[in-house]
Amino acid sequence: MTSSLLAFIPVALLLTLIPGADTALVTRNALALGLRGARWTILGILTGCLIHATASALGLSAILATSARAYETVKLVGAAYLVWIGIQSIRGAGASAAASDAAHEEPTVAAWSGSHPFVQGFLTNILNPKVALFYLTFLPQFIPAGAPVLRTSLLLAMIHNVLGFAWLSLYARFVDRLRSALTRPVVKAWLERVTGGALVALGARLAWDRR
Repeated sequence: MTSSLLAFIPVALLLTLIPGADTALVTRNALALGLRGARWTILGILTGCLIHATASALGLSAILATSARAYETVKLVGAAYLVWIGIQSIRGAGASAAASDAAHEEPTVAAWSGSHPFVQGFLTNILNPKVALFYLTFLPQFIPAGAPVLRTSLLLAMIHNVLGFAWLSLYARFVDRLRSALTRPVVKAWLERVTGGALVALGARLAWDRR
């Protein structure tokens, strides 16, 4: 088991560092909502990862791997949600530019709803079938023969989540400091538009991607 962990950690770390929808969403919420909003986003993302890993260990993710209709349905819903968040970010950037008097105040995190950063992070992750297939195909490669599948899968998923939490937390702190350094609201608004556009592009890519 020790050799499997030693092989798993560097590969999982490398995959964690590759930017994607999670990184774009953390960037967007760190700019728009500050460090607190980014942390809620990260918790939502990691919760989705744990659910995907558990489903993979229980064999539920195999449904997405074998059913084209189920895969396409989840993929399109997830893509539409990414595009929706991106559009909301682009539209909200104008309001950020107008609120110049509040440029140095910590933004308020929305009440629990579809726009709460935890919900955004969770739904963005849980509605991405590629994450489910990742756990279904990636984790089993590092489970030794004879090891308990569910327990070992959850252990590997927890290690992956710890790495993800550490990296995204450091990244969110960097973006938040960048946000604080940008005193001109119009600059912040343009950064929010850029990250919103990236989310729209990632949603479109997810919709058009083939397995």
